[in-house]
Amino acid sequence: MSFETWLLFLAVSVAPVISPGPGVLFAITNALRYGVKVTILIGLINGAGIAALGIFVGLGLGAVMKASALAFLILKVVGATYLIWLGVKIWRDRSAFLIEANSRSGPVPWSKLSAQAVAISLTNPKAMVAIAALFPPFLNANAPAMSQVVILALSYGALCALNHAVIAVSGNWLRRFLSTPKRAQQVRRVTGGAFVGFGSLLALSSKQ
Repeated sequence: MSFETWLLFLAVSVAPVISPGPGVLFAITNALRYGVKVTILIGLINGAGIAALGIFVGLGLGAVMKASALAFLILKVVGATYLIWLGVKIWRDRSAFLIEANSRSGPVPWSKLSAQAVAISLTNPKAMVAIAALFPPFLNANAPAMSQVVILALSYGALCALNHAVIAVSGNWLRRFLSTPKRAQQVRRVTGGAFVGFGSLLALSSKQ
């Protein structure tokens, strides 16, 4: 995998990473309730889980790509269609990104939050579909799949953890910003539009 291909993967991964989903809402909730440190540490656990999920899903995709070009095309079309549909859904969902300004809780339930982070990352349908849609265009079928999948999975997991960190340090700002319906609507439309654009770009991508 070339450095340029890896950079392009990072660029197109931003939209699905920051889009509304179980992981993002989990991070926002933690930021509002428990603060920066807790959100970052739990985000690292979530990112590690996403990376593990990426390796599992990615290796399966690599095998499919070697076996059938038609399977690759089907995966790409299904993935792109889902992402475009999700973008439209986010755009129209009036509750997306609208977060009430919760007050902070008492003692931090570390074991509970850690278990939730692992469960959310390994069973996250948005992450599964995003990985299944993202990885195929960046996997070279003529090269060993293992190293490519590990790079992509670790990179995607790191982006998810970084997103948790950004949300963590933005907790106070998020509390004020997302409690306003009009602003939440603006964020929803930008995110939905980004998803539609990403899905369209994915549909036009070609197999290496």
